[in-house]
Amino acid sequence: MKLVTVPEMLAIEKEADQEGISYSLMMENAGRGLADEIGLLAYSEDDEREVLGLVGSGNNGGDTLIALAHLAADGWRSRAYLIHRKTDGDGLVDRLKNEGGEIILLENDSKFDQLSAFVSTADVVVDGVLGTGFKLPLKPELASTLAAVNTAIAELSWPPYVVAVDCPSGVDSNTGEAADDVIPASVTVCMAAVKQGLLKFPAFELVGELRVVEIGLDETVTAWTKINHFVADDEIVADILPLRPSDSHKGTFGTTLIVAGSINYTGAPLLAGKAAYRSGAGLVQLAVPSPVQIAIAGQLPEATWIMLPQQMGVIAEGAADVLLKNLERASCLLIGPGLGSEDATRYFIENLLKGKAVSKKPAGRIGFIQADAEKKDDKNNAFPPLVVDADGLRLLAKIDGWTKLLPANSILTPHPGEMAALTGLDKDLIQADRISIALKFAAEWGQIVVLKGAFTVIAAPDGRATLIPVATAALAKAGTGDVLAGLISGLRGQGVDAYDAAVAGAWIHAQSGLYAAEKVGSDVSVMAGDVLEAIADVLSGF
Repeated sequence: MKLVTVPEMLAIEKEADQEGISYSLMMENAGRGLADEIGLLAYSEDDEREVLGLVGSGNNGGDTLIALAHLAADGWRSRAYLIHRKTDGDGLVDRLKNEGGEIILLENDSKFDQLSAFVSTADVVVDGVLGTGFKLPLKPELASTLAAVNTAIAELSWPPYVVAVDCPSGVDSNTGEAADDVIPASVTVCMAAVKQGLLKFPAFELVGELRVVEIGLDETVTAWTKINHFVADDEIVADILPLRPSDSHKGTFGTTLIVAGSINYTGAPLLAGKAAYRSGAGLVQLAVPSPVQIAIAGQLPEATWIMLPQQMGVIAEGAADVLLKNLERASCLLIGPGLGSEDATRYFIENLLKGKAVSKKPAGRIGFIQADAEKKDDKNNAFPPLVVDADGLRLLAKIDGWTKLLPANSILTPHPGEMAALTGLDKDLIQADRISIALKFAAEWGQIVVLKGAFTVIAAPDGRATLIPVATAALAKAGTGDVLAGLISGLRGQGVDAYDAAVAGAWIHAQSGLYAAEKVGSDVSVMAGDVLEAIADVLSGF
């Protein structure tokens, strides 16, 4: 699903009209698609189905009238409640009448008696009053009308589905601000693309499930083809996930090497390692301080281990020597979960990224022997695809010139606090403009940035960005970030492109949070382990 601002959508529609995809054709396609989405709701053709459309004077009202006409032709009892929409000469009103639909005017229903009665009998209420061009405040008469609908719905034991057309009326589709009387939607059917304000608060709590219908745009509309911001969904992820042939073996799906853990954070490598396996990785190696391996080895018998030199339970500076000799088999390297903040570990990361051994090298020799030795060092120092997470990011931020040490297209997975450490920006500033900030630094660093949080943003150096349409307190728990890092690195290790691995991993992680909350019964009690276990439930749908 593409993600657009309101000005972008207006420009797209204008260019489409100039290219021969007329406004009337786009509206016809939108109305037909809206009717199809309503038809997918839980009703059999044998049911006596009733739909009430709240019809404003703008394009959303037109979309609604076309949908009501299609539904009437399909056997629905269709009513249109017109709110300040003139009926004289309105071909869409006449079309609905010709299909047997009923027209009711707000002007003839001053106390909302008819409106309340029709809401009480409707299976579906379609909100087509205001469109994406709305800006606060809401006019008093419109506020009263929306409030009357909310009151009528609140009094019902079995309320109707509410389907919003493009956006719930009273929501600013750019900023996400919302009037007090917005009718909360069960489903919001977006025309062509999701408008960015719907993935902001408080709007997100009012839109329900997001769906998109096509309106006839094609490659002739350059303003449309240039849009490279998206909202992740199951179709996007299905296209990313690697195939799993029946004749495959563990080597087919790569080796994910995870550098993680310290004496105070023994659970982090365990969560990341299990998540990498759950993503489909063929082999997971855990490079940890020996006290961590002793604590968790029995809980992950599928892993293999690299014992790293340790200093008081954290990875020591000299551990780079050991790890550099074990990179050759790795198809992805994850650094960060649970490393702690000690200087020794920072020096380890710096030495590792520089390919610098801490132990004293032998004196140089003449001739081909020296050349062979250098060649061997280069091979050892070749980096696999890299993911940096959690404490790894905070330690990275303390290394001078760190942006030049990372291989291109590494994946960085900061939450807002870690992003602040990496950029020097205030956390509130980052949160106020998440997409732009993530894109700015993805381009500046030449890396994939996964800015975690509500509506996680995945940004690429080439200007692509994808939002994860999930905001849930179920993921506001220690350890859930380790699960995400494991998922992303596991997918990357299977050969998935860096940006795609980040998108798919973040989407699976978010859905796992929702599954876990549903299974546990509340987002309050969800733990990182619950999210981990839900990965299998999410992937079973593919």
